[in-house]
This record gives sequence, C-alpha cells and structure tokens, in this order.
Amino acid sequence: MSTVQQTINRLKELRLSSMAEAYDLQHHQPKLYQLGFDDRFSLLVEHKASARESKKLNRLIRAAGFPEAATLEDVGYGASRGLDKSHVASLAGCEWVRQKLNLVIVGATGVGKTWLASAFGTQACRLGMSVVFHRASELYGDIAMAMHDGSLPKLKAELIKPSLLILDDLGLGDISPSAAQVLLDVVDRRMRSGSLLITSQYPTDQWHGLFPDPTIADAILDRVVHQSHRLTLKGDSMRKLKAKQTMQK
Repeated sequence: MSTVQQTINRLKELRLSSMAEAYDLQHHQPKLYQLGFDDRFSLLVEHKASARESKKLNRLIRAAGFPEAATLEDVGYGASRGLDKSHVASLAGCEWVRQKLNLVIVGATGVGKTWLASAFGTQACRLGMSVVFHRASELYGDIAMAMHDGSLPKLKAELIKPSLLILDDLGLGDISPSAAQVLLDVVDRRMRSGSLLITSQYPTDQWHGLFPDPTIADAILDRVVHQSHRLTLKGDSMRKLKAKQTMQK
C-alpha cells in the first residue's frame, strides 16, 4: 500500500473523510504539485471547513421543515408585486433576527408569502441560525394534541428555542382559547430568545379579531406588531400564473 493511500485511510479513520477526499484529489491534479506544502495543506483545511459548513447548513434546513425550497436570490421584483429590492436586501443580513425583532409578510392568497418566508428562513440558516417553520392552522392542532398527551412543555420548548420561528398563514383556522394562551406564552418568552416571522392574508389591523380573547389578542399583538418589519405582497396569484404557464407549454 502506498504512503498516499495509507494517509487517506488514516484520515478516514479519524473521521476526516472530506479532507481525505481533497488529499486524494490533489494527487490527481499535477498542477497542484507546483504549490508549496503550506498552500496545499491550506487547501485541505479549506475543503474540510467548507464541507463542515455545508453539512451544518443542510442539517439546519432539514430541521426547519420548510414546505418548499426558496432563496432570496430568486425573489421576483416585478412592479406588480410591490416588493422593494433595497428593503429585502436590508433584511437579508438577518440583523433583525440578531436583534430579536420580527418580520410580518402580508398579502392575498397565492402571492408568494409562504415562499418568501421560506427564503428568509433559508437565509437565516445560511448564517448559522436555527429556524423552525409551522403552518399556523396545523400548530393549533399540535397544541391541542400536546395538551392532551402531556407533551406541551416539549412543544413549547421547541417553539421557544430556535433563533427564528416562522408562523405561516396566521388567520387560517380557528384559534381556541387554550391555543391562544400557549401562543401568548411562546411569544412572550421569544421576546428574549429570538424572532418571529409571521405571514397572513389579513393586514395587521385585522389581527385582533382573529383571537378569541381580546386581552390575549392585545398582549400578543403588542409583543409582535410593534417590533416588526413589514412586507406587503401584491399582484396576481403566483399559483395561477404558474398553472397558466404550464398549460401554455
């Protein structure tokens, strides 16, 4: 067995598979032999670091549970959508997440709120932040089930822990008094632990009526709305446009 192969095997034994791969590739690229030891070793380390970062990003994205793949690079800025490119760019750095502020995205059904929320969530993952995505209507059911089987403390911990919690389509589905109380507790504790991204078909001045208890509604909205950046999506349904384009092909 050659010294090169012994080194590759040793790296794999040390669980440095990506570095072993990069080392093997170096021996199949003669031009790299022109580099000094320090430069070649630097390439190995950089390959290992990139592989680790990629693995972490994939893990964060899987854990987030986004309903669709989306990135801010693919955002459409057509005039009819009402999106300001500079505003989106300023939010892309996720400084609002670091500052534990919130983001509210409103617009009619089908205009791309869920997609844009997923894109912001993916951007946060790229920056090493933990994200969890929930459809609001499904979360209400999860809360009811957790209260029934005794797993509510675990669910609340999962909602409070991530840097960014995304609640998609607030306003769809009825909020029970018990679910509203749990949401208040989560929102209150997240003021100190992280940020919220909420999408809704309803403008924020109509959110009060979505909650069964006015007092809880006041408390939640005071903690969310007044500490939020806002984006309003306009235009035709993106689903209808995509369906029309598919039919024309």
